[in-house]
Amino acid sequence: MNDFAERDPAEVDVVVIGAGQAGLSGAYHLARAGIGHVVLDHSPGPGGAWQFRWPSLTYGKVHGMHALPGMELTGADPLRPSSEVIGEYFAAYEERFGLRVRRPVDVTAVRDGSDGRLLVESASGERWSARALINATGTWDRPFWPRYPGQSTFRGRQLHTAGYPGPAAFAGARVVVVGGGTSAVQHLLEISEVAAATTWVTRRPPVFRDSRFGEAEGRAAVALVEERVRRGLPPQSVVSVTGLALNDAVRAGLDSGVLERRPMFDRIIPTGVGWADGRSVEADVILWATGFRAAVDHLAPLRLREPGGGIRLEGTRAVRDERIHLVGYGPSASTTGANRAGGAAVREIRRLPARETSGAPALAGVAAS
Repeated sequence: MNDFAERDPAEVDVVVIGAGQAGLSGAYHLARAGIGHVVLDHSPGPGGAWQFRWPSLTYGKVHGMHALPGMELTGADPLRPSSEVIGEYFAAYEERFGLRVRRPVDVTAVRDGSDGRLLVESASGERWSARALINATGTWDRPFWPRYPGQSTFRGRQLHTAGYPGPAAFAGARVVVVGGGTSAVQHLLEISEVAAATTWVTRRPPVFRDSRFGEAEGRAAVALVEERVRRGLPPQSVVSVTGLALNDAVRAGLDSGVLERRPMFDRIIPTGVGWADGRSVEADVILWATGFRAAVDHLAPLRLREPGGGIRLEGTRAVRDERIHLVGYGPSASTTGANRAGGAAVREIRRLPARETSGAPALAGVAAS
């Protein structure tokens, strides 16, 4: 029998799920407000999704990393892997502010509990009862794999950005990179230096941004994502609407032809990919840099999704349940947005009526294990 099966759920004011940028921001603001909480993270160590990034993604190549609230990230070596730099920074942040993150904890479901509270369940059998939830699970655990005719017949290797090992694994190979985002461009630029050949395919022509991208442009991009979330549609990433930064490396890739884009293929054949007009490209590897989807399946018992497939939000609050706040979702999926969303979620949670059970007072500070 599971050791936790007979235990009552631990009571806490707020459960935070995820200890990436958004989750740590939420925990920081909860601690400052004196709101009792526990942070549950399924990763093996600090660093959020950054700890799983490929070694060749050095800190100097990172597409925007905003400091966590209350502690700047300074003096980082731009040549070190981002996974190391940001992992160490997150670990120092947790230590400095006493954010006692419980890991690894795999949250399997969030349900309605008793007396208006939420019941958070884990794979180990541990459970928590909370009056509010900050969900900061991001997207890394849900890589999106498109499906195309003939995909199962391909004799080569297929992998996703989530499992990208770095360029050395593609030495001498013919590689098709699928996707129009920053990751696809980064993969192409470094793989092309060791591969026999590379081919770039995207569903839409890529948009390169050569102009200044300031605060006003950032707000406009976030507003586009926010509008989808208000309509209950699955969110696009903020990066997807900002365009691709036209830096020196990208200019060189365009000049050399590495970043010459082809339209999306129509089918996959045993030896590569093919188009309806009869053209084909031989390939040993298809690398899907096709993005991620929000990892929110554990919230399914609460029935938060709209007919359009997304979770409709007002600010960070789920429209269908005022106890649930999503940070790092939709308009707050950028690092800057995640920081702001953490504070906004806590301000909303402070307005919730206290619904403590068993006469127990609200816990203060950060909940212990």
